[in-house]
Amino acid sequence: MVPQQPRFCSFSGLQNCPVTPDRADREIVAEPFTTPTGNANIRLLGNRLPTLSLEAMMKTSTRSRVRLGSAVAASAVLVLAGCSTGNEEPSSTANDADSSGDCVIGMTQINQTAAFFTQMNEGAQEAADAAGCDLTIANANNDSAKQNSDIENFVSQGVTALIVVAIDVNGVVPAVNAAKDAGIRVAAIDAELEEGLADTFVGVDNDKAGAEAGQWVVDQGLADGKSYGVVDARNSFIQNQREDSFRKIVDAAGATYTQSVNGDNVQEKAATAAQNLVTAQENLDFVYTTGEPATVGAVAALDPSGATKVIGWDLTAEVIAGIDGGLVTAVIQQNPKQEGVEAVNELKAILGGAEAKGFVDVPIAIVTTDNVDDYRSIFE
Repeated sequence: MVPQQPRFCSFSGLQNCPVTPDRADREIVAEPFTTPTGNANIRLLGNRLPTLSLEAMMKTSTRSRVRLGSAVAASAVLVLAGCSTGNEEPSSTANDADSSGDCVIGMTQINQTAAFFTQMNEGAQEAADAAGCDLTIANANNDSAKQNSDIENFVSQGVTALIVVAIDVNGVVPAVNAAKDAGIRVAAIDAELEEGLADTFVGVDNDKAGAEAGQWVVDQGLADGKSYGVVDARNSFIQNQREDSFRKIVDAAGATYTQSVNGDNVQEKAATAAQNLVTAQENLDFVYTTGEPATVGAVAALDPSGATKVIGWDLTAEVIAGIDGGLVTAVIQQNPKQEGVEAVNELKAILGGAEAKGFVDVPIAIVTTDNVDDYRSIFE
């Protein structure tokens, strides 16, 4: 496949668009413009010859003019090939839409350190390869502003579909709206976007799943008369949903909530937050963790032989070891790889003319010592 030629040069990337050596007498022609979300950018128009006088133009033969036109066109292509799109994070290269049946997908991912997200990426890539789609994955690295910029870059590159794993479901609204205005089809994974923004949401109903986890705790006799704290990520909309719905169920069943500490969806911060929680709140019966970094952080911080247990979201090898050692009582497990697969398959179908499903449910499982063996091979 021929790599896609970038359509724009960013301010930071304009210096990377030199005039080619055999066209040193030409000058770059560019004009400023503003993206739909208000960011300044530069559109590269190509390069041009110095202005010719009327007399010189009259002396130019028809054959020369044809030759000159071809040279200018070739030079413009060479200049564009050297430009930076400003989106240097993607893990693969998007190609022109017509090179793969108009299925060119840009995926904006929260980070690429958590196993949950890397598994999601694996599923999306496998599905894209099987479906004949081109997939580019951009790492927002927990930065909502960068996530918006990544989406803008995908719009500029001419993708036909977009997968959004939102850090902040409200923060991505302007960029996703710009994508929809450009005719790009949108699937959201894990975090449901504002109604009408995405063609289809793929994942878990996080509010419902948090309540389901809470009800499991109640049914196991782990709520009434017990005290607990929470390690959360306040910058994550979906983790806030998981916390609120869980607390509503267990508190109504007689559990005593003490406090929540913020791990910011970063494992090291979550470990410190968990340690601060059990120091400030002695004799907790359990700690509820709302996502993988919080769960791994709590497992790292808490005493495996202590009385305080962990009930939380998302398995890793460390969390499985916590289950084996008795520190972790239960884990609410999603299927991130399948979420990636379903999102790509849904977009491929929509681009092929199918009606959007609106919601693709990928159910949760509650993992304990009884069924943890079913998940070991995933994390080996």
